[in-house]
Amino acid sequence: MKDRLEAIAAEGRQALLAAAGESDLQQARVRYLGKKGELTALMKGLGSVPPEERPGVGALLNQLKDELEVLFQSRLVKVREDDIRMRLEREKIDVTLPGRARFTGSKHPITLVTEEICAIFSALGFGVAEGPEVEKDFFNFEALNFPKDHPARDMQDTFFVSEDVLLRTHTSPVQVRTMLQHAPPVRVVAPGTVYRRDSDITHSPMFHQIEGFLVDRHVTFGDLKGILTAFISQYFGRGVGVRFRPSFFPFTEPSAEVDIQCVICKGSGCRVCKGSGWLEILGSGMIDPEVFKSVNYDPAVYSGFAFGMGIERIAMLRYGVNDLRLFFENDVRFLRQF
Repeated sequence: MKDRLEAIAAEGRQALLAAAGESDLQQARVRYLGKKGELTALMKGLGSVPPEERPGVGALLNQLKDELEVLFQSRLVKVREDDIRMRLEREKIDVTLPGRARFTGSKHPITLVTEEICAIFSALGFGVAEGPEVEKDFFNFEALNFPKDHPARDMQDTFFVSEDVLLRTHTSPVQVRTMLQHAPPVRVVAPGTVYRRDSDITHSPMFHQIEGFLVDRHVTFGDLKGILTAFISQYFGRGVGVRFRPSFFPFTEPSAEVDIQCVICKGSGCRVCKGSGWLEILGSGMIDPEVFKSVNYDPAVYSGFAFGMGIERIAMLRYGVNDLRLFFENDVRFLRQF
């Protein structure tokens, strides 16, 4: 039995010393020292050794096993050091080369403009609300005084999912949902993605809007003008001219388009403003009593105003971008400017 132990230990030493790499070394360890290894098998067979020889054989077995374990650990350190040295010799590093700069991302310009606009209106006391992009016809049209077959629906270029479900054409449905959930007074802006069947240098099938509205007792058109003038002054700078032009929207009456003095030519006339000196930026008006009836507000008690603007339009003016499609092409050369 002792001769057998010595022979196996000698084979184990030779295998550990001859191992060319960590993989071979681990295989040799498993073969001789593993749970099913040869020395382990002999240890399990100690019961067949005569009782008088058993202590001596057991002591020798433990001694040889410890020796092989120590040899394995020393060889493992040596093999790993050799591997690191070989890789360093093979993969030479030129420490004089300049480092590689890590590209750091930034927020998309549409996100930046949205956050800036929301921050201004938050400072004016408005909350921020959101709503679903796949919307019901009732919230997108009917509750906003767009009855079935109303000609004003034609201007919305709508994507219909079914007869009564659509991709929202504006963020105004959030106005209806908010008023159905909250009693006056309410003061909210609603940013979000909207969809219309348009595609050219100034239109996209998917774009972004911010709807804003305020409802309370004794709200007047003067309040609307004051809020929007304060916003324009804060965003585009003091001294920018503002004008209100009569317009039509089914959900407001009276209604007005809001223009600002051209930020490119300062009102003198240029290609961007088509020589007029003015740029249209948003639509607004006093909320129609029919809308209040849809949300169970008493139009004899409450009044309010609403306004809406395209975020891409504001971003194009803010950053001097002449093609709306640049915002969605994911060209890193364009996005890095922001």
